[in-house]
Amino acid sequence: MSTQGEKSASFPATPSRPSMPSWYGDLLDSVAERFSAGSRRAVSAVNAELLTTYWHVGQDILDRQRRKGWGAAVIDRLSADLRERFPSAKGFSPRNLRYIRAFADAWDEPAILQAPLAELPWFHHTVLLDKLNAPDVRLWYATAALREGWSGRFLALQIDAALHSRRGKAVSNFSATMPAEASSGLQELTKDPYLFDFLDATDTRNERVVERALVDHVGEFLLELGQGFAFVGKQVRLIVGGEEFFCDLLFYHLRLRRFVVIELKAVPFQPGFLGQLGLYMAAVDDLLAAPEDGRTIGLLLCRSKNNVIAEYALRTMSAPIGVANWTEAITTSLPEDLTATLPSIEELEAELSTEPSANEPPSAS
Repeated sequence: MSTQGEKSASFPATPSRPSMPSWYGDLLDSVAERFSAGSRRAVSAVNAELLTTYWHVGQDILDRQRRKGWGAAVIDRLSADLRERFPSAKGFSPRNLRYIRAFADAWDEPAILQAPLAELPWFHHTVLLDKLNAPDVRLWYATAALREGWSGRFLALQIDAALHSRRGKAVSNFSATMPAEASSGLQELTKDPYLFDFLDATDTRNERVVERALVDHVGEFLLELGQGFAFVGKQVRLIVGGEEFFCDLLFYHLRLRRFVVIELKAVPFQPGFLGQLGLYMAAVDDLLAAPEDGRTIGLLLCRSKNNVIAEYALRTMSAPIGVANWTEAITTSLPEDLTATLPSIEELEAELSTEPSANEPPSAS
């Protein structure tokens, strides 16, 4: 209990925002951005330093292996000794040391000091090493992962789905119907074929069944479409000239600020499909789009198509449309640069399970 003349403890109240001067909001934004940018730079610097360290460690291991010749026992011993010397540190498992060696073998030092490699987390690098052997393809996926903020697991899914051989490959008339600065970006949004491997046992001969399945799996569908797509609805009702029409699937692209009408066909491409799609696009422009929205884009997904016929048919269209195939699985042979991979960890361990004799040449694995 306080006595007369003593002051009781108190805590100063935080001044209210309305009492702050008019420039306070700008100060808050500036300080917050500086902290945010500083944190990003700190994380990036730590990541780059880790990758540089790993690369030099891997080069040391490779150099000794090539000059001296030794097997898995050395890496296992090295792993145990490093963990004993640095008990609180991680990354010294035999598996990770083999990744470090493969990392050094895959890239030269200038490459790992520059974006995108310097900014990708280590797990992303292990995915690239596990699944790809061609440096140019690895770099393509590294760039895409950094630009689009992919997690390591999502990066693995995109590699398994052969994204680099599908992105931007739809037949379209974008260059003829859109400004030059917009057409290349729109083309990059497309794929061919679109991969709906989540359909499983769906009867893919029936368009309505497939359409319902896509909506039921709208999360996976949006992932396949790519970043920026928001689902608006299926069988969207449009009244034109007093008659009802229903577009299969309607999306809105948040970055491009425009609607995207998708028509799904369970049969090969026919030129007449374009007229139907063009009608839906014009109706969406007039009935749904806001004045600030860009022109609606159309995407026609067919079971198969003759590219030459599709290109000729698109020449007659003034609306921006892309035509692509869709499939439940990538069934054609993948490019050699995609299927070729580094040996698995198990293969490496089997190959290096015994020390070479003094008469054997150094191992090149």
